[in-house]
Amino acid sequence: MTNDERRTDLGKALRALRVASGKTGDAIARRAAMSAAKLSKIENGRVLPSTQDIELILAALDVSDDAKTEFVAAARLAATEETAWREIRRIGQWKHQKAIQAIEERTTTLRLFQGQLIPGLLQTAEYASAVFALPPALPDDTRAKVIAARLERQSVLYDLERTFHFIICEHVLRWLICAPPIMAVQLDRLLSLSRLPNVRIDVVPLDRQMPDLPMTCFSLHDERLVVIETFHSEISTRDPRDIAMYLATHERFADVALHDDETRRFLGAIRDEHFRGRESV
Repeated sequence: MTNDERRTDLGKALRALRVASGKTGDAIARRAAMSAAKLSKIENGRVLPSTQDIELILAALDVSDDAKTEFVAAARLAATEETAWREIRRIGQWKHQKAIQAIEERTTTLRLFQGQLIPGLLQTAEYASAVFALPPALPDDTRAKVIAARLERQSVLYDLERTFHFIICEHVLRWLICAPPIMAVQLDRLLSLSRLPNVRIDVVPLDRQMPDLPMTCFSLHDERLVVIETFHSEISTRDPRDIAMYLATHERFADVALHDDETRRFLGAIRDEHFRGRESV
């Protein structure tokens, strides 16, 4: 089947679900955190929806589990979608943050592995600003808007009906993405969040034997969606085989990671090192 045929079939199926629901395109677009124009293009086969688009639209339609299973099965050929970061920058990082937020708000259990940066849900404003100042740096006004959207996402952490399991590699805590004092405050933030009853933050120390290669960072949204970040793109997949592989990878790293009080002692020690680094400057 060609890309044009996939776009047409997926669009028709989504439109049929919306019409059957009795909801307008504008209403569904608002609930799915996308523009009405984008939804129209998807329904009319002019745009192939990403797996995140499908997730948001189905959730907005409040379809039954049976209907969702049937639709996802029909969309299996489009289960994996890759979006280049340059395309995300063109569309707008602020809109991308809003799309991620919509996914996170519909996730009951979030598992995340990070070997590159402090996870966005755990970042301070200062750390996030330093991240978005890295090449290709965002303009100051755009960066402020993106940071605000990222911080807004963090409110989901305080919903006790959701659980979060973050695994972070030790080198991430030491890399000077920003000045030592800002890194120290960032680690203080991790310490505080680790005490939330629904938030688990594990650290993989450098002196443990690695159970796998920490090639990419990824987030698992329940057992239905994986989002993987590479240097050039973001990849989303619903393929059950991929989900099972990333679940197993997350568990392997969790097995060698520090937990609970061990994590907090470790974070506190590295935080203090950053503070000492400030004093030696």
